[in-house]
Amino acid sequence: MFILKRQDVEITSVQHPKRDQQIPILNYQGQTFRLISVFRANQEEEAKAFWRDLTDNRGKACVLLEEPERYSVWGKIRLDQLAGDVAGDAKTTALTQACLLLLQGVYIDIEDLLGARQAGLFQKNLTEILQQWRFPQADSPQAINNLLTMDPLSTNQLPPWEEHHLITLLQELYRLGKQYFGNASFVSRAMDTLQDLPGSEQTQFIEWLNQSPLGKLWQ
Repeated sequence: MFILKRQDVEITSVQHPKRDQQIPILNYQGQTFRLISVFRANQEEEAKAFWRDLTDNRGKACVLLEEPERYSVWGKIRLDQLAGDVAGDAKTTALTQACLLLLQGVYIDIEDLLGARQAGLFQKNLTEILQQWRFPQADSPQAINNLLTMDPLSTNQLPPWEEHHLITLLQELYRLGKQYFGNASFVSRAMDTLQDLPGSEQTQFIEWLNQSPLGKLWQ
């Protein structure tokens, strides 16, 4: 749809109707957009590929925002849709559970195959990444340790993450996994952890994964 600069748009936030958090909203020429995904400043090609895939192949109305420190992709939304998005809330819960299972699977894999010292370094790297991207409930080493050890199937413990947090998590987790193992051998072992999810939620997660460039990484 559009590639925009920061000075072209206004970014505000609205209160999530069911969670104690703010949702970033981009305003452009009377239209409103919700954050879908964020990329580092050196990921211009990945950001543009993700944006083109959504607009050209999936028919979504999206904008790509170029900023000095990052790129971000935003999808068109009506603000009145947020309040009634109960199905979307349930979907985000299932996706968060799947992403936490993958995160814990990679962490356990590093600990088992590379040792406790590497697992400790991974935890430190993860803490820095989630703090940099301002993930809710991920602002301390204790919070990160909880993410790595909690039961993801217990929904009352899940962090209040949005879809753009999950996409960023899987992008960074893949990058870290390749950094530690030197290749993508960890992917199939991590994906095996999804067996803990009910079949319908596994299917929902795989479909969501395959609808983005993440599917090329985590398959």
